[in-house]
Amino acid sequence: MGILDFLSGQFIDVIHWVDDTRDTMVWRFDREGHEIKYGAKLTVREGQAAVFVHEGQLADVFGPGLYFLETNNMPILTSLQHWDHGFKSPFKSEIYFINTTRFNDLKWGTKNPIMARDPEFGPVRLRAFGTYSMRVSDPAKFMTEIVGTDGEFTSDEISFQIRNIIVQEFSRIIAGSGIPVLDMAANTADLGKLVTTAIAPKVADYGLSLPEFYIENVSLPEEVEKVLDKRTSMGIVGDMNRYMQFNAAEGLAQPGSAMGAGMGAAMGAGMGMAMAQPHAAGPWGAAPAAAQPPVAPPAPPPPSPDTVWHIADNGATKGPFSTASLGRMAGDGSLTRDTLVWTAGQDGWKRAEDVPAVARLFTVLPPPPPPPSA
Repeated sequence: MGILDFLSGQFIDVIHWVDDTRDTMVWRFDREGHEIKYGAKLTVREGQAAVFVHEGQLADVFGPGLYFLETNNMPILTSLQHWDHGFKSPFKSEIYFINTTRFNDLKWGTKNPIMARDPEFGPVRLRAFGTYSMRVSDPAKFMTEIVGTDGEFTSDEISFQIRNIIVQEFSRIIAGSGIPVLDMAANTADLGKLVTTAIAPKVADYGLSLPEFYIENVSLPEEVEKVLDKRTSMGIVGDMNRYMQFNAAEGLAQPGSAMGAGMGAAMGAGMGMAMAQPHAAGPWGAAPAAAQPPVAPPAPPPPSPDTVWHIADNGATKGPFSTASLGRMAGDGSLTRDTLVWTAGQDGWKRAEDVPAVARLFTVLPPPPPPPSA
């Protein structure tokens, strides 16, 4: 090292950090063995903190501002060095700059499905993912608990641990929430608040905080979603017999279709048989018994599936109940017009009086009995 390099190292008087990256959380001021001049100027910008480490021990922490490194500005380091007010010599100390701004759009997600018990579908497997933001709230604790002596610490080095904490608490909360899968989308904001509250103490032990936490999606496995789509389609179709009749009528309305051609051929064959019946009649004008095959009666339509209902009672979901069960509950008073009910395909919880299928149960109740005769 030349004499000019040595002299420039002895007179370092400006200490600052300009971050040109998006993921650096901690950066160590590179002294290269040079001593820091007494009275040097320390610039800490907004969104930064400067931590002094002397002989492996954390000393002073500086927030945003302009400082001249003297004994009156470094009380802890002064006490560690037993400096008096006349101290003017250079000193050696490691300086770490910490980024205290938010690190946004960090991803989290469940690596494996979460087992939960749904009040309608029974045991289900759920997957979820979302985003969160992170920031350093306690620079001193973050240095001692996480960074150590790392000269350049990035957000990727801690985000994996934060994701593990998030998934653990999310799994616990979602499994014990009792919220039906079909209502998850309407409750993601409340679930996010519960998860944030649960993980706050753990990330605070690292000197961190999570200002924002979002649940973007909670989903079922792909094969289960396909079955759910079929069930939804059945609910939209409604009466299966009428749906099949409608499809047959649509086929007749399209002469070029295969169904229209087949139906036309069947009708032509029927007309031909009707025209041939007089020639096959007996001597008294009636067709012989062998010429009239018995007509099988039409099969009765399949019974329509009963609607399944759920009831909200003191923040808990009860059910499922059939419509007949709701009728009995309306009779004994355990189901009132103000009771909140829900069924598949319904847009959220509604009062029983506002759902026609349930409100009808109150209109068929018998009037109160007459008073006993004297």
